[in-house]
Order: sequence, then C-alpha cells, then structure tokens
Amino acid sequence: MQNDISNNPFLKESVLPYYAPDFTKIKNKDFKPALLEAMKQQSTAIAKIAKNSEKPTFDNTILALEKSRAMLDRVGNIFNALTGANTNDTLKKVQTEISPLEAKHFDEIYLNNPLFSKVKVIYDNRENLKLDAESLKLVDYYYKKFIAAGANLSDEDKVKLKSINEKLASLSTKFNQTLLEADAAATIEIHDVKKLAGMSESQIANIKDKIKENTWLLTITNTTQQSQLQYLKDRAIRKQLFEAGWNRTNGGKYNTKGIVTKMVELRAQKAKILGFKNFASWRLQNTMAKNPQAVLNLFAKLVPASTSKAKREAAEIQKMIKKEGKTFKLEPWDWNFYAEKVRKAKYNLDENEVKPYFELHNVLEKGVFFAANKLYGITFKKRTDIPTYQKDVMTYELFDKDGSKLGLFYADYYARPSKSGGAWMDNFVTQSTLYNKKPVIYNVLNIAKPAKGEPTLLTFDEVTTMFHEFGHALHGFFASQHYPSLSGTAVSRDFVEFPSQFNEHWALYPEVLKNYALNYKDGSKIPQELITKIKNASTFNQGYSLTEVLAASNLDMLWHTISADKKITDVNQFENDALKSVHLLIKEVPTRYRSTYFAHIFSGGYAAGYYSYLWTEVLSDDTFQYFTEHGGLTRENGQRFRDMVLSRGNTLELEKMYENFRGSAPKIEPMIKDRGLN
Repeated sequence: MQNDISNNPFLKESVLPYYAPDFTKIKNKDFKPALLEAMKQQSTAIAKIAKNSEKPTFDNTILALEKSRAMLDRVGNIFNALTGANTNDTLKKVQTEISPLEAKHFDEIYLNNPLFSKVKVIYDNRENLKLDAESLKLVDYYYKKFIAAGANLSDEDKVKLKSINEKLASLSTKFNQTLLEADAAATIEIHDVKKLAGMSESQIANIKDKIKENTWLLTITNTTQQSQLQYLKDRAIRKQLFEAGWNRTNGGKYNTKGIVTKMVELRAQKAKILGFKNFASWRLQNTMAKNPQAVLNLFAKLVPASTSKAKREAAEIQKMIKKEGKTFKLEPWDWNFYAEKVRKAKYNLDENEVKPYFELHNVLEKGVFFAANKLYGITFKKRTDIPTYQKDVMTYELFDKDGSKLGLFYADYYARPSKSGGAWMDNFVTQSTLYNKKPVIYNVLNIAKPAKGEPTLLTFDEVTTMFHEFGHALHGFFASQHYPSLSGTAVSRDFVEFPSQFNEHWALYPEVLKNYALNYKDGSKIPQELITKIKNASTFNQGYSLTEVLAASNLDMLWHTISADKKITDVNQFENDALKSVHLLIKEVPTRYRSTYFAHIFSGGYAAGYYSYLWTEVLSDDTFQYFTEHGGLTRENGQRFRDMVLSRGNTLELEKMYENFRGSAPKIEPMIKDRGLN
C-alpha cells in the first residue's frame, strides 16, 4: 500500500519558534510514512556521495554525509520522544515495524564500501586539508563510526552483521514493549483501604481507581524497589508489591528471559565478527573508560566499602525491627519501610515533615532555574502558546546572560500509563550553527500526579532527579557546535551523565535550598533545623543505594563480557552466579534492576554502559570539590564550567576536556566522602 506523503507535516520544518514541533498538526498516522520518506531521502543522498566521481573532499563527503540526516533527525527526535513519554498502540506498532528497517538502513550506510573508501581517503589525508578543529573532529567522528560499525569487514561478514543488527533492533523493541505491558499487568488492586495504612490521605486519593469502586492501585515502576514500600505498614502487602515487581518478567505471559539470552548471544556474536573478545570491549572503544577492565577496576575500589556500610545499615534496621517487638528477619520488602524508621530515630527526620517545602513549581522555578541563573546568568519565561504533546507538559523559553534567546524547554513531570519508567532528557531540535538552530529540549520524570486541587509535593529524591535532568538540559542548551553530530550531549555514555550528576549538588546548597524550599501553605522558608537534619541524613542508606547500583552495573558488564562460544540457558542462575562472583549477591540488597527488566541495557542504549553513572559520579563529585575550593555558587565558576565543559559538546577528547577544566585527572576521594563511605 502506497503511503501518501504529500501533506505530511514532517516534510517541512516547523514554523513555530525555534522550529519546535507543532503538535497541533502531527498525527500518529504521520510517523510511519515520514520515517520511511526520511530514510529514503538519506539513502538517495548517500548514493549520490558514494557514486560521485570527483575527488573526495570534506564538503562532498563528510559534510554531505552530515547533511543527509536532516529529515530523519527531525522525525526521529519527535517519534522517540512520544514512544518514550506518551505512547499508544499505533506508535507501538510503528516502532515494531520501523526498528528493524532503521537498523538495516544504518547498516547500508556504515557498511557501504564505496562510501567508506571516500571517508578513509579524507581521514588518511586529514592533516593536509587545512580544516578547523571542529571539522577535523567530525572527520574523526565519522571514520571511527564506520570502523566501529564494521566497515573493514569482508562482504560475507557484513551480511552476517546486518542480519544480527536487524534482529537486535527487533528484540530491543520487543523487550521494551513487553516490559511496559508487564509493569501494567503487575499492578496490585487493593479493595480494603486499611491495607494502605501508612500512606497519607493524599497518596491514597492519588491511587484511587477512577473506574472501580473501593479500589486502589499500587503500580509498578521500573526499579526493583517500589516507592510505596517506604510507607506501607502491612508487611504482607509490602511483600506482595515487592514480588510483583521482582517477578513481573520472570515467567508467564510477560517473560523476557528468552529475549535477554538471545540479545546477549547476538551481541557476543556481533563483537566476534567485529574482532573483539566480547561486546563490552567493542562498545567501550571510544569511551573514557576505553575497556571493561578499567570499569571493573573502579568497581573493585567501591564494592568493599559499599557492602560493608550496607551490612551495617542492615544491622541497624534489624535492631529497629526487634525494638518494635518483631522477630522476623529483614527482607528486601522491609528495607525502605524500616530504613525510614531508623532515619527518623537517628536523625529525627520525617519525610512528611520535609515534603511540604518541596512543591514542584517552587523546586523548578525557584530552585533549578535559580541555581542556573546564579551560575550561568540565564533567565526563564513561561510560554503557554507553544503546543505540547500532553496537557500536563509545561514550556519555558530560556534567555542567555545578555538577553539573547537560548532555547526552548519542555517539562514533562507526571507519571502516566503511556510513559516509560524512569527519567531522561533529550532534544526535539539539536543546536547547530550549520542550520542556524537553537536547542529545543525536554525533561521527563515520573512523579505521581496528586488529586485535583492538591499541590505536587516531592520527595528529596525527586527534587534531586529534577536537578539531575536539568543538568543534561544545560549541557544541551549551552552547546555551541557547528555540526549536529558533535553538539551538546552527543558524547560518550561515560561522560554524558557528568553534567547532570554535577547539577544535583545544588539541590542542597544553602543559598539555593533556602530560595526554593518554601512551605506550600504559607510560603515560609524551610527552618535551619530541618536543613541540618537533611544534611546530616544525606549519607544515610548510602551503603544500600550504592550497593544496588553496583550490583546492576556489574551485572550489565558481566552479561556483556561473555564470549561468543558461551551459551546461557538460565538467566536467573547466571545473574546469581555473576553477582556472587563480585561479592554483590546480598539478599537484603537486591540489584537495582533484575536482568529481566533491565531496560537500560536491553532497550535503552546502555548495554555495557550502565557503569557510566558511577564513572561520572567520580567526575561530578570531583568537580563540585573544585567549585567548593573556588567559592561555590558563583558566576565565575559557572562561566568557567560552561566555557570549558558544557559548551564543548564532543569537539575535544573527553579526558583532555576534563583535565583542562579541573587541572588534573579526576580523583575518587570526593565521591567516597560524598557517599559517606570513608
């Protein structure tokens, strides 16, 4: 059936400010024909480059290659945003159909012999071309991308690789969609409100089923631990909720074990074809870490201190259980509930005492935006005339320190069934002077929406997440690149989380905290006594927190250091053996993500890359140490960080970029101190 493309809104650039997507014109049915047309246009452009009989030049090869992706970026950026944040059956169907076609499409580019031969000529002669530094970096970027994709392979191996890539694309989509369905299916219906004892009235009202009478819904988020476990007094309900999440994809209708083993097997085969010992070695070649051993060395430094503290925390919790006259042994579903009791007893800090000071709009405008203004001089103006893809999404225009326009920001903070779990940032429009485009960026969170008329009061973890994701946004907004491929956050996984994790530090910074932590009822500032409590408790439960992340990070790396000749038949057994081998199989502290719902690595692009959160935590804490040593929250510090890191995109070797800013290689000691592990 011929898809009519003539009236498709994606054929032309949007006429809205900043080329922002016009969601009043975009319909679900537009995506498939637009994506097919975009791939067709790029294929036509690629064929023209490859067949060009003229001598290869930067302009007729590298620049032409860069320009060939314009429509595909325009459509793909919006499609990816909606499939992640506001999907539906139509978009899921398109995603299933398009993902293997895209994999095939990109293979036809990066495994194209005539095209690669031209790229190689330019790369080999690059020092004689008198190109500016960024153009030289673009040459290097494309050459390495071709090599990593398998451009040097034999024709026979290229055929094998193409087949593997198509299969992996389909399996990744299938994993993502199965997990979304599993999360929904694992929802627990409560018909006796007494079983929700411990939750506040507003929390209970928020989970009331809108259709069924006397029904409340405990929903599942993507992590192993569920946020409601902190409040629920009924131990049987806690266990039921924990196990619903733990087992959601471990068998039955939504079993992902087969997808996991097949993907791991195919990735190992792919690495072997490409000449690498394992998938992780192939994946890390152009990162800061360079190889899996560097990552495992970092983990080895952290595991002993982390697990030791987690065991001390477990002992404290067990004492609290005994103090309450209970005789049961601590289980994972008890941890958050009793950890909160320990925190209250130890630090006299009750989360419900804190939440009234963390109202969503105050946190965003008087906290996140305030810190950005103090550091970088930027200002914000709310826009209500920009169409969005969902009614709860807020839009802001950003202005630079001199008043010039900087970009457009979308804030999509509320959880809904159509949204994937977690939090993330991405671009609708990527900054580039090549196209004279400023960034259009969105942040996505999953905060429970309160009952109508009630304020949105955040946990401190949610506050931190808001600062984190806006750190990514700043990395995108301050981009000053000519080429989209090198712009903003287009850096390796083990660098991209650095600016975001660094931005988290301002959430507790006194000047920032006092500006946004205002009681939603009377506007009163958070008392110093409460601030002291929050700070004193900031390293509480860090043994647990770090250990669960280390478990997931090791699990990812161990799945992806399997050789192609090793066959995994039992996912759960492999997981247990893997965690045991690195001393992280601790019953009370389960891995943050079980393999069967580890979306980051099986559908989210973080395969052999989940370690990056810990890698960049070292960078972020070391950077905050620099700020602390040089006056803290100042424009001078902010400008230096912007000029030397946030604005540089992928135009410089990342190790060099960091050392230029910091004056030395990153040190691990500030992270150890920040986590309270010393």
